[in-house]
Amino acid sequence: MNKDYGFDKRELAILKRLSSPEKVQHFLDYKVNYNKEEEDETCRSPRRVLRDRLAHCAEGAFFAAAALCLNGHEPLIVDLEAVRDDDHLLAVFKEHGHWGAIAKSNYAGLRYREPVYRTIRELVMSYFDHYYNPRGEKTLRAFSKPVNLKRFDRLNWMTTEFDLWEICEFFCTIPHSRVMTLQMERKRRQMDQRLFEAGFVGAVK
Repeated sequence: MNKDYGFDKRELAILKRLSSPEKVQHFLDYKVNYNKEEEDETCRSPRRVLRDRLAHCAEGAFFAAAALCLNGHEPLIVDLEAVRDDDHLLAVFKEHGHWGAIAKSNYAGLRYREPVYRTIRELVMSYFDHYYNPRGEKTLRAFSKPVNLKRFDRLNWMTTEFDLWEICEFFCTIPHSRVMTLQMERKRRQMDQRLFEAGFVGAVK
C-alpha cells in the first residue's frame, strides 16, 4: 500500500495536521459527532468518518489508528469486552515506553488516556470505574492484546466505502484476558451516583 494509503491531498492535509495523539482526540471530540446508530448500523472507514463527521466507538478508533499511522505510530487497536453492555475499542499508542489511548465514546470517562501506563493491563484498568451501562453497573470484564490493523490492509480499511464489519468481527474471535477472577465477577459493582452523572457530561441523549 502506498504511503498515502489511498487518501487524496485534502484528506491527507487534515490527517497530517493531527500530528499528536492529543490532536487526534481533540478532533474526535469536537469535529466528529457521536453516532448512536438509531437509524442504520454502520462501521465507517476513516475516510467516511472524515467526510461524514460522524462516528461511534469502533469508527472513532479506526479513524484514530489511521491518523496515528500517518503520523509515525503503528495502527493498534485494543478491544474492551463487557457484560450487559457494548464492547469498546481503543486506538492505543506508545510514547517513552508507556501506553496511552484515544477513543470515541458517549461517556466522558471512556475517551483519552495519557501515555503514562507501563502495560496494556494498567491502561485498561484505568477505564474500569468509568465503564458502566445505563443501570449503573460497572461492566468491563476483559481485554485483547493490541491488534495491528495493517493485517487488514487488503481491505483498504482506511479509505474503503464498504463497512468494516470484518474487522469488528475479528475482535470477537481472538483471546481476551480477564480483568478479575470469576469469583470476583459474581459481584455486581454499582457506580457512585455522582460519577455516573459526570460520565454523561456532553453526551448525545
